[in-house]
Parts: sequence; structure tokens; C-alpha cells
Amino acid sequence: MSGILSTTGMGTVVFTAFKQTLYMVFWSTLFSVILGFIPAIILTLTAPDGLKPNKLVYEILSFIVNVFRSFPFIILLVILIPFTRMVVGKSIGTTASIVPLTVSAIPYIARVFETSLRETNPGVIEAARSFGASNFQILMRVYVKESIPRMLNGVVLLIISLIGYSAMAGTVGGGGIGDIAIRYGYQQYKTDYLIVCSIILIAFVQLIQMIGNHMYKKMS
Repeated sequence: MSGILSTTGMGTVVFTAFKQTLYMVFWSTLFSVILGFIPAIILTLTAPDGLKPNKLVYEILSFIVNVFRSFPFIILLVILIPFTRMVVGKSIGTTASIVPLTVSAIPYIARVFETSLRETNPGVIEAARSFGASNFQILMRVYVKESIPRMLNGVVLLIISLIGYSAMAGTVGGGGIGDIAIRYGYQQYKTDYLIVCSIILIAFVQLIQMIGNHMYKKMS
């Protein structure tokens, strides 16, 4: 009977933690994709081979992106505590963890999007220009449209990275699967929690990758 109760209790705890992980990953992915798309567009436009080359703007923005990409997530998590408290009113909890997760993901996805956009075939761009397309039309109908499959791949990689980062968010009370694995599995020496959490994270990552691969093939 005690074994059944223990298993039931673990199931409840792990299920709650899994919902917290989904919550953190979903919102941080959504916010970072929306906010990261903006600098990606600016970098693409102002690049030496862009539609509106501007070395100063490109170099400054590129430097800022590189600086934020250089921070290890656990350090960024601590540095952003005052900002997180200002945005959500607290620095501890699942919702609060979305802020550092998003901030850490924005420069990553911005660079991924920029790379995807700049891989657009120059011949297609020149063809659009020859038909009298404006820069905005070229940007949206050529750059973005041609890059969607590559950008989708980047989002899949982002989600997988955020799943790993969400585990570290447990250090500030963020909750999630990683937090359960550390608190119960590591600190309390409950190997069953550690094994179950690891299996769930592996299965989750594999599922995301499979869905991403399927969508990439469809869109390509």
C-alpha cells in the first residue's frame, strides 16, 4: 500500500512539474521568437549584403547580440533578478523564470533568424528587384517566405535549449521537471525521481524534434 501511495505521490509531483515546464517553455519561446525577429530583420537589412546596408547600425546591434549570447544562463538568471522583479512583481516562481529564459533566448534566436534570412538565394532577390518589387515586398515575400523552413528549424532548436535552461530555473524556485530532479532525485537521493524526470525530458525533446522534422519536410 505504501508503495502505491508513493508512486501516486510521485506521479502528482512530476505531472505538476511537467505542466510548469510546458508553461515556461511555451511562453519564453513565444516571447523570444516575437522579440528576436525584430533585431534579426534589422541585422539582415543593414548587413553589408542587405537591402539597406548600414555598417554602424549592424556592428552595434551585432555586438549587443553577441554580448547577451556570451552570458551563461545561470549567471544571467541572477543578474536579471531586479529586472524580473520589476516586470512581474517577483523574482521567484514559474512565471518569474519566463523573464530570464526569454532574455537569454532572444539573442540566440535573433542570430538564428538572421542566418536563415541571409541564406536566401541572391538570384531570387535580384529577380524580385527586376520585377519592381519594393524593399518591403522583397523582405516579406522573398527573405521571410524563403526562410520559413530554416527559421522553423531554429525554433525547434530553441525549444530544446529552453527545456534544458528551464531545469536551471529551478535554482530560483522556478519549478519544472529539472527542479524536481534536483530537489528530490539529487538532494534527497531518490533515484526513482531522477530516472523518471530524465526519461520525461528525453521523451519530450525527442517528440519536439520529431514534430519539427515533420513540419520542416512538409514546408520544404
